[in-house]
Amino acid sequence: MPHEPTKSPVRPPTDAADGALRRSNSSDEIAAFVAKARAMAPAATGARGRLVFALDATMSRQPTWDMACALQADMFREAEAIGSLDIRLVYYRGLNECRASGWISSSEQLARLMGRIDCRGGHTQIGRVLSDTRREAVASGVRAVVFVGDAMEESVDELCARAGELGMLKVPVFIFQEGGDAVAEQAFREIARLTGGAWCRFDPGAAAQLRELLRAAAAYAAGGRDALLRLARSGGGAALLLGQMR
Repeated sequence: MPHEPTKSPVRPPTDAADGALRRSNSSDEIAAFVAKARAMAPAATGARGRLVFALDATMSRQPTWDMACALQADMFREAEAIGSLDIRLVYYRGLNECRASGWISSSEQLARLMGRIDCRGGHTQIGRVLSDTRREAVASGVRAVVFVGDAMEESVDELCARAGELGMLKVPVFIFQEGGDAVAEQAFREIARLTGGAWCRFDPGAAAQLRELLRAAAAYAAGGRDALLRLARSGGGAALLLGQMR
């Protein structure tokens, strides 16, 4: 029988500004966080938002990775008009590599980190992204997740279980799918539904479409639903997200 490789935990990239992942699986902590989240008022103007920016960095994603590098500053600029934004970069690539940065508060810092990462062949690891986000949400709070990818090669039931945990913590996942893979779309739509987020498709190489979607997600992370409502008046990505969010 072939040996099954041991799965390693999500690891932080080797960057001086990156922080180690916090690990907490306590059901008491989850219950306490859920209670706190339910009691929280909508995000106020000027409050810091926290957004997990998750990317598929397998080999087919190099053009989109480069595009995301160029567009990430727009998320910070959108948030500055509302409050402020901290971003945690999470990505997977290769056969068993999934890494997460510490919280990043400037577009220049995020651009430097992303510029050092190249895409490598491998399978999707969306479950590890969702699990890491759940741990971080329990430990220090997360307002929203953005995931950009084009494929899904995992157990849909397991992904939905993890998505359900994020839904309990009121952490919506905004999934931006590149291309038209039907299997990925089915899973992505269900993850978005279970978390109270949204699923949107963008065309391969369509920078303008992705820019609008990232701006809308940043507006939500920085200012909550009210900020997204204001941005939606001009149409574009914000209106697409609001149309699906419960």
